[in-house]
Amino acid sequence: MKLMIVDGNSILNRAFYAIRPLSAPDGTPTNAIFGFMNIFNKYLSEQNPDAVAVCFDVSRKTFRNEIFADYKGTRKGMPDELRAQLPIIKELLCHLGYCPIGLEGFEADDLIGTLSTAASQKGEKCVIVTGDRDSLQLVDQNVTVLLPSTKMGKTETTVYTPETVLSNIGVTPDKIVDLKALMGDSSDNIPGVAGIGQKTATELISTFESLENLYSNLDSDALRPAVRAKLEAGRENAEMSKVLATIKRDVPIDTEIKKYFVAEMNRAAAAALLSRLRLTSIMERYSLSVSDAAEEIKTQAKENEISIPKKQYTLVRWASVSDIKKAAEGQVVYYILKNSLVYAAVGNKLFVTNEVKEFFSLEAPKYTYDCKSQHLFAFKNSFEMSKIEFDLKLAAYLISPTDSDYSIASLQTKFGNADFTLEYSAEFGDDEEAFKEACCLFYLCSKLKNELENADMMKLLSDIEIPLSETLSAMEYEGFELDREGIREFDKTLAAELEKLRQSIYALSGEEFNINSPKQLGEILFEKLGLPAQKKTKTGYSTNAEILEKLRGEHQIISEILEYRKVSKLKSTYTEGLLSKLGDKDRIHTTFLQTETRTGRLSSIEPNLQNIPVRTQLGSRLREFFTAGEGRVLVDADYSQIELRVLAHVADDKNMQDAFKSGEDIHTLTAARVYSLPQSMITPELRRSAKAVNFGIVYGIGAYSLSQDINTSVAEAKRLINSYLEGFSGVAEYMKATVEKGERDGYVTTLFNRRRVIPELKSKNKVLHALGERVAMNTPIQGTAADIIKIAMNRVYNRLKRDLPDAKLILQVHDELIVECRESDSEAARVILEEEMRAAADLKVSLETDVHVGKNWLIAKG
Repeated sequence: MKLMIVDGNSILNRAFYAIRPLSAPDGTPTNAIFGFMNIFNKYLSEQNPDAVAVCFDVSRKTFRNEIFADYKGTRKGMPDELRAQLPIIKELLCHLGYCPIGLEGFEADDLIGTLSTAASQKGEKCVIVTGDRDSLQLVDQNVTVLLPSTKMGKTETTVYTPETVLSNIGVTPDKIVDLKALMGDSSDNIPGVAGIGQKTATELISTFESLENLYSNLDSDALRPAVRAKLEAGRENAEMSKVLATIKRDVPIDTEIKKYFVAEMNRAAAAALLSRLRLTSIMERYSLSVSDAAEEIKTQAKENEISIPKKQYTLVRWASVSDIKKAAEGQVVYYILKNSLVYAAVGNKLFVTNEVKEFFSLEAPKYTYDCKSQHLFAFKNSFEMSKIEFDLKLAAYLISPTDSDYSIASLQTKFGNADFTLEYSAEFGDDEEAFKEACCLFYLCSKLKNELENADMMKLLSDIEIPLSETLSAMEYEGFELDREGIREFDKTLAAELEKLRQSIYALSGEEFNINSPKQLGEILFEKLGLPAQKKTKTGYSTNAEILEKLRGEHQIISEILEYRKVSKLKSTYTEGLLSKLGDKDRIHTTFLQTETRTGRLSSIEPNLQNIPVRTQLGSRLREFFTAGEGRVLVDADYSQIELRVLAHVADDKNMQDAFKSGEDIHTLTAARVYSLPQSMITPELRRSAKAVNFGIVYGIGAYSLSQDINTSVAEAKRLINSYLEGFSGVAEYMKATVEKGERDGYVTTLFNRRRVIPELKSKNKVLHALGERVAMNTPIQGTAADIIKIAMNRVYNRLKRDLPDAKLILQVHDELIVECRESDSEAARVILEEEMRAAADLKVSLETDVHVGKNWLIAKG
């Protein structure tokens, strides 16, 4: 049999410092757990042991401190972020069936020594996985030490056998304690003999074999007088050091290997813990899923637990809507829409109906999951929905915007599930999952509604997010018309430009090669052309955009390569990508993601229409091909500096507010303040720098980042930031107060009470805490701006439905809204956009819009 012993403390410590800071949604640090489990699983797979023991220190003070009070006295205390992960890794190992052990008064090394020695004496093989070289003294013919190290992100292993110990250390394993007795060990604060280093210590032990024999022969001619004097003076320390360095092998613990056989996994508990920590890759390693955790989560007591009695559902198959209406009198209808069928739970009855259109005409209050997809279904089938009062997916997003999975199964894992029973018959085919999801809605919706009410976010859900789901679905359904032939011709233009750039690059390099291959490109640039290499990885030279930008001016080939990459991306991502997504009616239909970003902003996929290039002349031409239909135009409205206006409001900065109220250009005003110049002397370049400062402040920019943005020194960037904060003192006070509030409460909010938890603010890691500060400063501004554009979208959508039904809201890009309408209605659409966007929020400075009309997006953008 084979026993694998893991040094829990040393591996956890190694993982903590090797892995960048990670945390669960609730702020629990997880990097050490993640790294530990990766190392642990690697050796499990490689060694395939019959038994596994994971040894931990129980307390810092052991019998060695009684011998020498300063033992390990030079070590820094365990960081709080690491300490918090120690009990969790032990709990996780138990759930997975492994055996973590520790004993008061002894170090993990002593437990390892006891177990490995017992196994070896019985002729059993033993491998020790540790990051601590102290265990090398335990190596023998049956005991091997595996010492992991991390190089370039990969774990490598040094294997120590008796032969490799002698080869690498210079003495046999049993002599290592004698070696340490002389040379000491600074990491454990073992003193050794003053003036005796590793080389001399190795020579002495090789000659005299042991510390005791050395001191019995101090008069030997083999000792130089200076060495003899040091040994005589340091005898007491040497003898004490040997005791400190010697791992005990008789600790009173169970040494029977069968005690450490892997037990049956507690799947529910392990899945619940890993799911809470969001360690999905470890879940996959142990074939765990969120459904495994449901029972465990359900039984965990929580402070604000809602008590809901067990339900016995009666199933009504192919119910009529009149049946549902009768049952719903005075009750909430919980339902999901799946496979064009409605599964509705009302009271103790579960109804399944295909009368979908009729169901959505019910006036009963409806609680559901993912109403946005239902609205799109309704648009495609020419009907409208009514009385959606609660959406589980949107509620889960508001409660925890950092999550990546809002599926019902995941929510059951996180929030629990009430008991219910349902007699299920095979005649219902594949619908069992839909039945169960509908049945669990009543509990999950009640649970999340309670959490939203406690966080004061119900109004955010009901007044902004749920109405927005209809607005977005309507926009997805309408789509945006594209000039198919125009894009095809543009694609050919890009192909010709790519070929021209390709030939130019070949000529400048002197040979043909794969420009898209970082390895080949690196060899051309840094070996053949001799350009200064910035960074080299295991696979070759780095040729990312940042490095190539730094090389601009070094060689003409660099600008050609950067241009080649821009054109290549334009072709592959946009012209080819858009053509592949274009429908039969030449309209492109994007999908808006309502539960994706942490700040509340919307995003767009398949295709992403919020990322159409605009900064380059070639890229902006793409907008020419986004057109209005025959006899129609686009009306494009864009908020003017909305985030700065929000900042002026939330910071209550009088100088900034006065600038907006007077109609002054805020960037010119800022330039005048930070450069101490009259506005008449502000050049376009100074204004651009001030603009970078204005928007950088919104994002909590630091001096280094600003210096990179405006191509100046860090000292000058720091001076500009300080000058800005002196001129706009309200902003400085706002930043300080917001960070303090985030540290105190654990979260910050927008003007509309959208909440973002910031666990980084509780971290003692300076880098992580600084990140938390930037998030705290930025979230109320960016999040409020996101809320305002959502309110504006809802207002514009509803106003158009009422007053100009032929006009359609078709796209939102950050602070920009686009309406497609008849040419004759363009002025009316412009007025609606201006009025509704300005009325979206009542700030201390007015919301202003820039509105333009055009046949295509490029013209309409102005």
